[in-house]
Amino acid sequence: MHPAPTATLRPLADTSPTAIIAGFIAMLTAYTSSLVLIFQAGQAAGLSNGQVSSWIWALSMGMAVCSIGLSLRYRTPITVAWSTPGAALLITSIGQVSYGQAIGAYITCALLVMLCGLTGAFERIAKRLPTSLAAALLAGILFKIGSEIFIAAQHRTGLVAGMFFTYLLAKRAFPRYAVLAALVVGSLLAGTQGLLDFSQFQLELAVPVWTTPQFSLAATISIGLPLFVVAMASQNMPGMAVLRADGYPVQASPLIATTGLASLLLAPFGAHGLNLAAISAAICTGPQAHEDKTKRYTAAVWCGVFFAIAGIFGATLAALFTALPKELVLSIAALALFGSLINGLTQAMSEPKEREAALITFMVTASGMTLFSIGSAFWGIVAGVLALLVLNSKGR
Repeated sequence: MHPAPTATLRPLADTSPTAIIAGFIAMLTAYTSSLVLIFQAGQAAGLSNGQVSSWIWALSMGMAVCSIGLSLRYRTPITVAWSTPGAALLITSIGQVSYGQAIGAYITCALLVMLCGLTGAFERIAKRLPTSLAAALLAGILFKIGSEIFIAAQHRTGLVAGMFFTYLLAKRAFPRYAVLAALVVGSLLAGTQGLLDFSQFQLELAVPVWTTPQFSLAATISIGLPLFVVAMASQNMPGMAVLRADGYPVQASPLIATTGLASLLLAPFGAHGLNLAAISAAICTGPQAHEDKTKRYTAAVWCGVFFAIAGIFGATLAALFTALPKELVLSIAALALFGSLINGLTQAMSEPKEREAALITFMVTASGMTLFSIGSAFWGIVAGVLALLVLNSKGR
């Protein structure tokens, strides 16, 4: 059950500067982490610039509507993003079929996701997952992103060090605005060092392009079914783990069904799949987003607003993010995730009988391994559950 509303819904009154910043950083993280994969897949499929722009528009609008709508409906910071592992999968598979057949495969995947949501199958699996393993899964997902700040320091030492120590000092003086302070200082440092390049930036509206779906067995097997597997195992499962680990026990079924419906409606315009977010969601569910847990939903609402703005100007989105130094984006995302990472590790180790299984879940997930085209989030859960069964079975 989702938390019962305690008062009239007032998103503008409930919001705060930290919620707006968290929403912006979540949007920034969602796009910069995998936008390049869409362009690579588009090139592999021989798509025109208009079709790629429509693809980004469709994903962005779906993410915006679902993030805003679900967050307001359940008063919970629910962030929806596109399937990053799905985009990676398309780079190697989309060129093997026609674009119309790929769209048909997207629709097949969306229908399967809706079926999981409407029947409650995913809900039953999610509820049986121990809280410690869900928290370990969250920590493993966030660990790689969180540690990227130290890798980035190798390349832009002055920029990253300035942001890092600004964060630490602000954490002592005014902790609510520590991430904001780091972002401001990082932007100023990047500007003074000549790292901001807006020479290629031009405003251009995205135009939706309809592609008539075609259905084929080959596209269903090579694209539709793999997209469904990675969507559920590598996106929706971690997404629910983020919500549970940060204390938001909202039901999974309506969320999954809603994302499936949005994917179905937007597939003809290029959307390959919308799912629950994990990394960008953790930015909105953590304490950095709002000191009041019941008002953090506003961070996800603002993230949705920024998704919509980005989608409208999807044709020039890549140029905008290219203007920002990669190290700045990686660093601010890492700093924004520190709170959620702390919560995940704390909860993962809270139950003595489950600590070893939680540790295994964390390590496998954090490794980033891929097996049978399925990401480490799924295998982390599999390894953790197996360890829990072996270590705590009655026959021991």
